[in-house]
Amino acid sequence: MNDTDMPITMDADDLTTVRVDQFLAHPPGKVWRALTEPELLARWLMPGDFRLEVGHRYTMEAAAVPVTGFSGTVLAEVLGFEAGRMLRIGWRDADPAGGIEVDWTITWTLESEGTGTRLFLVHEGFDPDHPLQQKARAIMGGGWRTGVMRSLRTILDAM
Repeated sequence: MNDTDMPITMDADDLTTVRVDQFLAHPPGKVWRALTEPELLARWLMPGDFRLEVGHRYTMEAAAVPVTGFSGTVLAEVLGFEAGRMLRIGWRDADPAGGIEVDWTITWTLESEGTGTRLFLVHEGFDPDHPLQQKARAIMGGGWRTGVMRSLRTILDAM
């Protein structure tokens, strides 16, 4: 598999999670920088006042997605990290439409693979019984695979 492959797993039996497994032709240290340096993170994911500190709360801004009830403002919190290997972030919508509360966890895990990095993303917490959350799961699953991973690779290539 090369860094142009973008597999995504949308397990029909697990309606609560999106999983992405991506090889990046960049060393883990470089990928870690892109995940944790605020100015780099803003260029490929969303702008926000991120700080690598457990318990740090911050906001990120993106375009609203009315069809899923997403306001465009993410309230995030650093839940945990292992320097150079794992980053876990909690995500909530700042102003969910129709009172639809989300409590998502995004976990990035890096593994060295040859001269590159195997990057795993696990996006958990989708309500399997809520149609809007399942729509969000489908849209975000595709977004992680296409736009987000491409943007991350572009930033890594430019570093």
